[in-house]
Amino acid sequence: MTAPASFSRLLENFATAVEAGDGAALAALFTEDGVYDDIFYGEFHGRAAIRDMLEKIFWRDGKDFLWEFRDPVSTDEIGYASWLFSYTGTTKHNRGKRCGFEGVGVFHLRNGLIARYEDRCNAVAPLRDMGVPFDVIDRLAGKWHSAFLSRAGADRHMKRRA
Repeated sequence: MTAPASFSRLLENFATAVEAGDGAALAALFTEDGVYDDIFYGEFHGRAAIRDMLEKIFWRDGKDFLWEFRDPVSTDEIGYASWLFSYTGTTKHNRGKRCGFEGVGVFHLRNGLIARYEDRCNAVAPLRDMGVPFDVIDRLAGKWHSAFLSRAGADRHMKRRA
């Protein structure tokens, strides 16, 4: 399965908006009630919140963003693409340091727009590389584990096996 041209264009527009810090362009790719679920910052509901997340949070904590989507696959309802993402940090933990991640984006689609976007990546190693304190990493890891435990079917995976 490969991604239709429309999904590939959506990914290009997504990356371009993030790289440019154009919150309005990013938000326009989402449905009115769309959700951006960021692995670090949490969920942002609706176009205004998504716009502000990019312009007031992403671009507060970083600059010089690059986002490259690879190997996209999709149906009319869902799309997946692996990604490479990097930026130059501007926080006290990583000011001036180039930070890079790899992961997978999960795009829940409705009528050609993003109804929900979710990051999937192992972020612990890059966080350490950025100099983020262990207590902050521990707090984030706890949040991620709680999110896993709340997923449908996770209880089955957490049962002790004989």
